[in-house]
Amino acid sequence: MLPTTGDDGDRDPWGPGEPPRPGRATVRGAVQGDPWDDDVSGVIRPGRTAERRSGVDRSGTERRADELTAALVEEAADEPEEEIEVPFVPVRPRLSVAIAGFAGLLGLGLILGAQTAGPGSRLPYAVVVFGVQLLFVLAWTMAQRPPALRTVAVVAVGVAVAADAVAMLPAEAGWHRLLYVFAGGVALITVAQLAHRISWQRAKDALGGTALTVGGVVALASLIVLTRRPGGTQTVLVCLTATAVALVAARLLDAVFARPRIARQVPRGATGIVAGAMLGTLVASILGSLLTVPFTPGVGAVIGFVAAGLAGLVDLGVNYAEAGRNMVGRAPNLWVARHMQGPLGAFALAAPVAYVLAVVFVA
Repeated sequence: MLPTTGDDGDRDPWGPGEPPRPGRATVRGAVQGDPWDDDVSGVIRPGRTAERRSGVDRSGTERRADELTAALVEEAADEPEEEIEVPFVPVRPRLSVAIAGFAGLLGLGLILGAQTAGPGSRLPYAVVVFGVQLLFVLAWTMAQRPPALRTVAVVAVGVAVAADAVAMLPAEAGWHRLLYVFAGGVALITVAQLAHRISWQRAKDALGGTALTVGGVVALASLIVLTRRPGGTQTVLVCLTATAVALVAARLLDAVFARPRIARQVPRGATGIVAGAMLGTLVASILGSLLTVPFTPGVGAVIGFVAAGLAGLVDLGVNYAEAGRNMVGRAPNLWVARHMQGPLGAFALAAPVAYVLAVVFVA
């Protein structure tokens, strides 16, 4: 009667070999006459463990396992690491001037609109803010490319309308209602992405970008609430002027003197960012001296320093994000979007900052 072999399921998954006999464990690759074990049949008795005690290095010399491991580690440490070359992105002066012009126009529109807003004429300023919100949604969704992009953009526009209505219609001005709009917008976008059969992991990964998009839209609506507070319109003037001056000065200096470079892949200079923050603080201090109490040069300088400094950081952070997308080959298709993203993000952050500063220094 011929012996039978085991089925495929009984074989060792790591390689070919005969199935083990009852009560015995076979060692694949055992060598007859191994001095390590007195059983030269290649079978390890119960209670024994199989270990690899020797091996051959790259030169063909047989060594013990511990010596072989140490030699391999030493050779790996001696090998030079492969360096990743970071591309050098040149500064384009015309583009820097164009971004400076866009930031100046954006700030001028928001400032003049706030000056014309009154107790019975808030709708025109709400229209101005809504136009900026539309640009913000366009720039940030096209730059981030979230899952279900069109749905995200439509919901974000709806959140902008709801935020402006909440900021304008209630009899008592209050910023806390905008928090509910923000939370509802983020939740609605997440549900809409899941409804498009987007996996939960992708929706969770895109949650940060969703929060930034919805948060920027809601933050811009806080300018409407601020104009309804005592001294709020003057705070908008000081804060947004400092923001606009910082952005315009930084970009214009980048066009003529982008030194020293922040990074090879980021076409920005440290001189422009620092000088922009200083000029924004100076202009805010001058405005503080021209306005009535409770504004003073010191109050204006503090408001301008905070607003101008944060504006420069946000604009620079957008440049870093763009450089990261370019290095991995994920640059947005609409090139205008990524160039508008910095100024729009800076003004979106300046809006709630102006509200907080008004509560602290002006109330």
